[in-house]
Amino acid sequence: MTQARDAAYGHAAIWRIAGPMILSAGSTPLLGMVDTAVVGHLPDPAYLGAVAIGATIFSALFMGLNFLRMGTTGITAQAFGANDAGAGRAALGQGLLTALLLAALLLLFRAPLGELAMRLLSPGPAVLAPAQDYYAIRIWSAPASLANFVLLGWLLGMQNARAALVMTLVINLSNILLDLWFVIGLGLGVRGVAAATLLAELLGAATGLLFVRVELRGWPGRWPLERLRRLRAYRRLLHINLDLFLRTLSLMFVFAFITARGARLGELILAANAVLMNFQFLQAYALDGIAYAAEALVGKALGRRDIDGLQQAVRRCLTWSLGFALLFTLAYWLGGRLLIELLTGIDAVRSTAERYLPWLVLLPLISVWSFLYDGVYVGATRSREMMLVMAGSALLLFLPAWYLGDRAGLGNHALWIAFTLFMAARGIGMHAWWQRLSRSGMLVPRTR
Repeated sequence: MTQARDAAYGHAAIWRIAGPMILSAGSTPLLGMVDTAVVGHLPDPAYLGAVAIGATIFSALFMGLNFLRMGTTGITAQAFGANDAGAGRAALGQGLLTALLLAALLLLFRAPLGELAMRLLSPGPAVLAPAQDYYAIRIWSAPASLANFVLLGWLLGMQNARAALVMTLVINLSNILLDLWFVIGLGLGVRGVAAATLLAELLGAATGLLFVRVELRGWPGRWPLERLRRLRAYRRLLHINLDLFLRTLSLMFVFAFITARGARLGELILAANAVLMNFQFLQAYALDGIAYAAEALVGKALGRRDIDGLQQAVRRCLTWSLGFALLFTLAYWLGGRLLIELLTGIDAVRSTAERYLPWLVLLPLISVWSFLYDGVYVGATRSREMMLVMAGSALLLFLPAWYLGDRAGLGNHALWIAFTLFMAARGIGMHAWWQRLSRSGMLVPRTR
């Protein structure tokens, strides 16, 4: 029994999921650099601003809908652990139908959404027209983009991270190649960048469906059509997704607040904070990989009602997460100034960023807990607790901490103090709640 549990939840099992997901995450910044490079070589700098505006709109829009992936992963992993083919098919079907309904709403209201986004971001006259062109084309990627969230989540729940890796690489690499062809080869400019993303998302969806077909062949069962038709059957998925949506909005609020307040402190602070946030995003590539493993393994253990295996998975994922956090802290301590120099060539921005670098050296060891427990809670489908901890940390600690620091004249340090306390509160809150759930025997979820 011990050997079987080690095989199911041991270090090798973690890395079968974490390794591919870290590799897939690493391809994402490459895509961003290619987008910037191809548009940055066009004669008018307004094109670069237009792509930046468009990318900001869809990053915010699709980040807010990423609950489709997280909710699908937890439910599917539990069905996989229980060997419940009907529940696994229901998770896939319900997730895809929900994604397509949301995409249809986005397309139906694409005009007012686009107008609102342009008013909020207020691009200049030279940037506005190409930004509108970008939006008008890329909004049609919504069905494929949202379906891809579900397909990725379902494949992860089925413990097939290699398929998720291939799917992500198909999206990102085809996007890069189509960028080069459409923009440099055909001279389509900003429209070419948007069209490349649209086609890449469609290719990713086709790839994901092929992998899903293979998985279903190896997991025989029937499609529970009644659970796909009845609105009541969606109750669990909708509750989880609503909680995850509110949780994501709380996180987006914190990042938007830091950007907005930084802008009020001046262009140098705004630029320095943007540079320093890359440190936080960089560590996320590794820590999110372990969190993905936690999602899949925790869900599988709960589906099997294997509480000992669940605790083993959490402990071993925590070990790897802490190891990565320590490496990032050491790397930022020893090489933080070099990384700042690589990210910006403006001396004033460099010196400003270095002033706040100690916060980023400290953050990996503080934020590691929230990264890990995000994965644990997703796998356990404890979305309500995730949402309450996130919203509480943002409203009851982040905002008061910033306010007090700002009133004390700490300037930009007040923002970084508040962000550090916010990440610490998330980790402490989720750890404490997890311990309570463990002691009370409430971890085994309801299946309906």
